[in-house]
Amino acid sequence: MSIKMIAPPVPNVPWQEKPEGIKNAPIWRYTKNPVIGRNPVENVARIFNSAVMPYGEGFIGVFRGEQTNGVPHIYLGRSKDAIHWEFDKEKIPFVDEEGNPAMPHYAYDPRLVKVEDTYYIIWCQDFYGASIGLAETKDFKNFTRLESPFIPYNRNAVLFPRKINGNFVMMSRPSDSGHTPFGDIFISESPDMVYWGKHRHVMGRGHAWWESVKIGGGAAPIETSEGWLVFYHGVSGTCNGFVYSIGGAILDLENPSKVLYRCENFILTPEEWYEERGFVPNVIFPCATIHDPDSGKIAVYYGAADSYVGLAFCQFEEIVDYIKKFSKVTEMDTELGKR
Repeated sequence: MSIKMIAPPVPNVPWQEKPEGIKNAPIWRYTKNPVIGRNPVENVARIFNSAVMPYGEGFIGVFRGEQTNGVPHIYLGRSKDAIHWEFDKEKIPFVDEEGNPAMPHYAYDPRLVKVEDTYYIIWCQDFYGASIGLAETKDFKNFTRLESPFIPYNRNAVLFPRKINGNFVMMSRPSDSGHTPFGDIFISESPDMVYWGKHRHVMGRGHAWWESVKIGGGAAPIETSEGWLVFYHGVSGTCNGFVYSIGGAILDLENPSKVLYRCENFILTPEEWYEERGFVPNVIFPCATIHDPDSGKIAVYYGAADSYVGLAFCQFEEIVDYIKKFSKVTEMDTELGKR
């Protein structure tokens, strides 16, 4: 029996057919990339590292907007086709649980995940050091900030799209106050989105050069009949700076700290001008997928060079087969992640 994707149908997933001549991983870029260019809205110079998902008859997203004063914040965007976007001019108006204004000092690299009937925004913010911010909404009109789940320093948090064994589960990447020489992915659980514990190590920096410096969560995991399909980012160090690429892995369904398959090869690495040239060159940074179980289509949204938003496509079974074919796991990957 072939592997199945377990997710709500999205018949209008953005798509472009696979071109001929792909030599490596079965993933291909949208030929009209970047889908979001520079200066997209007043007072915002660049949008990148942003997350989108289906909503109503169209799509909605939370976008990292680098303001013209250099401070990043989160903006809301809407689209009919997930390619052409319209953005709110003002930042998302977060409030606290009493309804008082509660804007973060800065906010960047948001993810957007629906769990049951609630949409959660997860981002990196200032909590006396870089750490994780959380907010919830049910209508994309009212946005309530929740308690910070972790103390500094932490980045790249993303929720799983359903509870596991009755708890919310979040992936994150604990770090330090520098540019993250420590960079492994962990998961944590919570019964209420307030108190987090049961921390488990998922996987560390890889032996492969493309992810040898650090790794971090990317798009929200996709549930499948064999495990959680994750697209994450891996970073290599070169004589000319860091290079960010996309990797792929499959985690155990009920114990996602266990890695079942981990692709030794990168899935996508900077090759196009909008990935290699920009505010921070040589960056591909995945933050979201739109996926349809009926057709097997997956659209991957990624930030490019801290300047643009790019879009790539793959077929579910093809990308899973590629991850399995080139899988190389270690004892640290496959253990429970508890010591």
